[in-house]
Amino acid sequence: MGTSSGSNLPHQMLPPRQQLQTSLSLVSSDPHLSRSNSAIVRESPAESASSQETWPTSKSIMGNKTESGKSGPDSHDQLVIRHVSIADKVSLRDIARERVDAVAERMHRLPEEYLEELKNGLKAILEGNGSQPIDEFMFLQKFVQTRSDLTSKTLVRAHRVQLEILVVINTGIQAFLHPNINLSQTYLIEIFVYKRCRNIACQNELPADGCPCEICANRKGFCNLCMCVICNKFDFSVNTCRWIGCDVCSHWTHTDCAIRDGEISMGVSAKSVSGMGEMLFKCRACNHTSELLGWVKDVFQHCAPNWDRESLMKELDFVSRIFRGSEDTRGRKLFWKCEELIDKIKSGLAEATAAKLILVFFQEIELDSPKSLESGEGGGTIAPQDACNRIAEVVKETLRKMEIVGEEKMRMYKKARMGLEECEREVEEKAKQVAELKIERQKKKQQIEEVERIVRLKQAEAEMFQLKANEAKVEAERLERIVKAKKEKTEEEYASNYLKLRLSEAEAEKEYLFEKIKEQENGGEASQAVMYSTIREMLHGYNASSSPRVDPRSNQRNPFRSNP
Repeated sequence: MGTSSGSNLPHQMLPPRQQLQTSLSLVSSDPHLSRSNSAIVRESPAESASSQETWPTSKSIMGNKTESGKSGPDSHDQLVIRHVSIADKVSLRDIARERVDAVAERMHRLPEEYLEELKNGLKAILEGNGSQPIDEFMFLQKFVQTRSDLTSKTLVRAHRVQLEILVVINTGIQAFLHPNINLSQTYLIEIFVYKRCRNIACQNELPADGCPCEICANRKGFCNLCMCVICNKFDFSVNTCRWIGCDVCSHWTHTDCAIRDGEISMGVSAKSVSGMGEMLFKCRACNHTSELLGWVKDVFQHCAPNWDRESLMKELDFVSRIFRGSEDTRGRKLFWKCEELIDKIKSGLAEATAAKLILVFFQEIELDSPKSLESGEGGGTIAPQDACNRIAEVVKETLRKMEIVGEEKMRMYKKARMGLEECEREVEEKAKQVAELKIERQKKKQQIEEVERIVRLKQAEAEMFQLKANEAKVEAERLERIVKAKKEKTEEEYASNYLKLRLSEAEAEKEYLFEKIKEQENGGEASQAVMYSTIREMLHGYNASSSPRVDPRSNQRNPFRSNP
């Protein structure tokens, strides 16, 4: 019987099936079909965690990388959209309804901020954080899934963000909008047209491994490597009893789905020697039946040591639900043991102890197996000595396995001890680094204080220089007024001296003219009238040159006649 998906067990312990990897999912686009459960098996919850596709945490997307924040509109900075005309704007409904090439042409003209806002709006609808209800998503999905023009040929012309939004609307998987998920456009198109698995962690071509069965051939988007045959969904459960794998066809089924649809019930296995009934799982893909007790034992033997308290309780609850309707002795004992361990764990029993008890229980029920009590070919009873020898062999095998477990625990303890010592050394180194950082911080603080003191000093000097500058400015203004007054006084004195000089020159010229007149009186009466006219003109010119309109700063004289 197959173990759970993603197991890290040795190859020979695994079922004939590839390991499941962690996947990213949110909503399945396929309808959920439910049937009435068997009367002898307790009905499983209709919407249990293991039969739903769930949105993973940031660790599922990025490993150990911490995600910066949610993508809802209330948890991120609102983007500012600029320079987008009304004709170029694109809505989610436009992408869902209009032609691919027309929308792509408009989206190529849009800024990155607007495209990011479109993606965030779709995220908000899926998460239920936006103003639009989840019914809006169903409305968009109906449009997309009923269109016949969305083919591989037309989607090649789609804008990258347009294609991502179409895939998210068609599959309901929000992870395709995550910035760290960067699938090629070819992969996105193949996922949209159901030619590739929508599980980002799987991404196998469909049908996976070329499976020719009816389910893989006719069910759109189904991948037998990571999806449940009944609900067509995938999740992140690994190393668990929540998945049941078929030994023949390697298809997988959620345990909850198998219980709910009556695929787990009492029956006679083809490998049973005694012909007694036991709990069997019937694979819907190939109708092959497999016994469940051995499968549960394999899962617990290889995975229980790595489970924590919560995981162990959940696995015990799964096993309890599987074998609740069991009618054979071993199945009933396993059911009672699971119920007992669940109560003890709730009362404070350590998970390591509970795991050991369930492993010892599996060893004990091997002794009660009908095969160990049957004879060889003749069908007679086993001799007491042979029975004792067989019991001794089983006990030795049990002790050997317990010793192996003990050695493994000792190795784990040593490894943990070494890890603790390494952590202590790292803590000491970190303490030294902290001390050094404190010293460095003190030095930096002193340097900052010194710089602040210098700044204050420079500010005081600047204020002092500003005061001196103001005083110098006042003194300069005072001196400028004095200079101006002295300049005006000097100009007045210069004008007065200049006029006096011109007056003395005029007097000298006048005396000279009178002397000339006297000399010419003896020269004759004919030229006397001409002489008088010349003297009047000269006197007239003298009076004009002596008026106040003359520029006192000019050093040029009026054009008097030159002395002979």
